[in-house]
Amino acid sequence: MSHHFLAKTHTHSTWNRALPAVLEIASGDTVEFECHDSSGSQVTPASTTADFLSIDRGKIHTLTGPVWVRDAQPGDVLQIDVREIRHHGWGWSSMISGLGFLPERFPEPYLFIWELEKELSRSLAPAVVPLAPFAGIMGVAPGEEGEFKTRPPGIFGGNMDVRDLIAGSTLYLPVLNAGALFSTGDVHAAQGDGEVCINGIEAPANVTLEFTLHKERSLSGPMLRSPGRPATGPEWLFVEVHGDPLVAARAALNRLIDFLVEKWGFSAPHAYILCSVAAQLRLSQVVNVPLITVSAALPESILPGLQQPVF
Repeated sequence: MSHHFLAKTHTHSTWNRALPAVLEIASGDTVEFECHDSSGSQVTPASTTADFLSIDRGKIHTLTGPVWVRDAQPGDVLQIDVREIRHHGWGWSSMISGLGFLPERFPEPYLFIWELEKELSRSLAPAVVPLAPFAGIMGVAPGEEGEFKTRPPGIFGGNMDVRDLIAGSTLYLPVLNAGALFSTGDVHAAQGDGEVCINGIEAPANVTLEFTLHKERSLSGPMLRSPGRPATGPEWLFVEVHGDPLVAARAALNRLIDFLVEKWGFSAPHAYILCSVAAQLRLSQVVNVPLITVSAALPESILPGLQQPVF
């Protein structure tokens, strides 16, 4: 079991399974990723809206990686335990003409700089915003040949923007290429469900992850266990992406039902009823046009005292 550090000089801004790995690790190893903010460090605490409008959009989502996981092959599952996410004391949010969930109401570009304390920000007074840092992007290389933009998420993970993926969470991703080729970045110090204005609090950060490889295991898309929100406690979440939010919601709900049937022994009708009274369908992001991310979540407290068989 080794610990590695990967500096933010080892980056890429597109997905491509042909990219050479910058670090090789074994199952059980831990990696501390030094991550740019989502602008690739083009935005600074002194930036203005005019500065923001001049940045190179090709460097958006500058990711640290990729990391080669020894012995990983298509058909395996990569488990990623989020050990720590440490922001660097500042971040930013923006509005961009034509983007966001309400582009007609907010057509003018705008940049807001946040000062971050350890666990909260008072920058948008009188609001006191609690911080819950997470990496908006965690993903393995897509299975298809070619170069792809980082904005659309997929079965490989990527730009999911699921705010529940905080320290203490575990993410499971299907391996689609030899070595898995994992990368991360786009850290948000805080984000609401939907990420409606186009950003959370975009922040540079150090992200420490532990990797475990599960050989010959089936997984059709991202799944995670989160410490949960104050009202729920730990949760299981199934993440789906589609241009139609209803299609994504049905896919996520079907996967949650399958999980209850296959891992917990429920009949399908009983699992469906349980989801109807206890599960939550969340719009994790609504701004990565044309794709919407929906998470189906079920609190672990609904199944008290039972073990969580996964792989």
